[in-house]
Amino acid sequence: MAQGNNYGQSSNGVADESPNMLVYRKMEDVIARMQDEKNGIPIRTVKSFLSKIPSVFSGSDIVQWLTKNLSIEDPVEALHLGTLMAAHGYFFPISDHVLTLKDDGTFYRFQTPYFWPSNCWEPENTDYAVYLCKRTMQNKARLELADYEAESLARLQRAFARKWEFIFMQAEAQAKVDKKRDKIERKILDSQERAFWDVHRPVPGCVNTTEVDIKKSSRMRNPHKTRKSVYGLQNDIRSHSPTHTPVPETKPPTEDELHREIKHWQMQLDRHRLKMSKVAESKEPGQQRVKRWGFGMDEALKDPVGREQFLKFLESEFSSENLRFWLAVEDLKKRPIREVPARVQEIWQEFLAPGAPSAINLDSKSYDKTTQNVKDPGRYTFEDAQEHIYKLMKSDSYPRFIRSSAYQELLQAKKKGKSLTSKRLTSLVQSY
Repeated sequence: MAQGNNYGQSSNGVADESPNMLVYRKMEDVIARMQDEKNGIPIRTVKSFLSKIPSVFSGSDIVQWLTKNLSIEDPVEALHLGTLMAAHGYFFPISDHVLTLKDDGTFYRFQTPYFWPSNCWEPENTDYAVYLCKRTMQNKARLELADYEAESLARLQRAFARKWEFIFMQAEAQAKVDKKRDKIERKILDSQERAFWDVHRPVPGCVNTTEVDIKKSSRMRNPHKTRKSVYGLQNDIRSHSPTHTPVPETKPPTEDELHREIKHWQMQLDRHRLKMSKVAESKEPGQQRVKRWGFGMDEALKDPVGREQFLKFLESEFSSENLRFWLAVEDLKKRPIREVPARVQEIWQEFLAPGAPSAINLDSKSYDKTTQNVKDPGRYTFEDAQEHIYKLMKSDSYPRFIRSSAYQELLQAKKKGKSLTSKRLTSLVQSY
């Protein structure tokens, strides 16, 4: 890793005068004085049980140095200033990953200038994926992923599924380079790299100090710079994390560009709908899909094929009006408000009015409440009635559906790797 610091110069060599950069310079001046061999903080190697902890100093050392060298009278103020520096990653605790300063014997280590904020690092999600992937390759207890990091890795693996092989190769190459380093050097660099990510991808509950201050940036002519990638991965600005993405200055699109953009997204939407409709129209669900219907009535209702099978079962028991009413109310909630009054009357006449062709059974309380609601129709007019019918189906009809021969036959057919269609064809051939 390069150890030099460019002190806030952009890629074209011109000093960056952004508000954040002015703060970084002041903090880095103090950090440079802290690291002075004669008048700085004493850095030492501490012996612990069966191991050595290289290049560390204590939190109390920092507070004492700040109090003495910056003429700070109140130790609380010195502690606050040190905490701000730690939050920006200029030094970090080696025992945990919460970037705060404690005025005690907790050990800290200085961050390498390569990872200082003034270098304009704006790491991308691909960088983070490489780092986490590399950690999984290193068989060290100190490098084991925390729960939130494991969740992040799984999420990134899904997001970058198409280029995960490239990310894995990058991680593997870096892990091989790390193995060639001296043991102590590798230990220090591992901690510095992890501290860098503690700043840019902090532990849940901690503040990310690298996020762009919109109010400050709005006062600058050119507040955003093209960011470097930590590991040299070539990705354009659009692949940045949403929470860290700089907002580039863009010209307003022309009318033709808008029409092309709308047409493009309309085609994408139509393609998505086509895929969804093919899934919905599938009459041959897989074993896992059929099995999920048995987890709960909600699983059966949200699957189009499961809902259809449940409806067929209710028709065989002459109680399909319950599910049809429930589905009608669900549809009502999604209707445009102008269509709601007419649709409320249709549902009332079909399921609840005296002499309704598909009358449902409600308790008197739900019926009276619904009768009052119909006078002032809205999307949730039938909420009480729908809840009563839902509970009735869940406690009575649904358990019978799961125990029914129709469901068990479908489940067994999938376990044997046969579809119902092939089963029917086989029985038809045998009958001849």
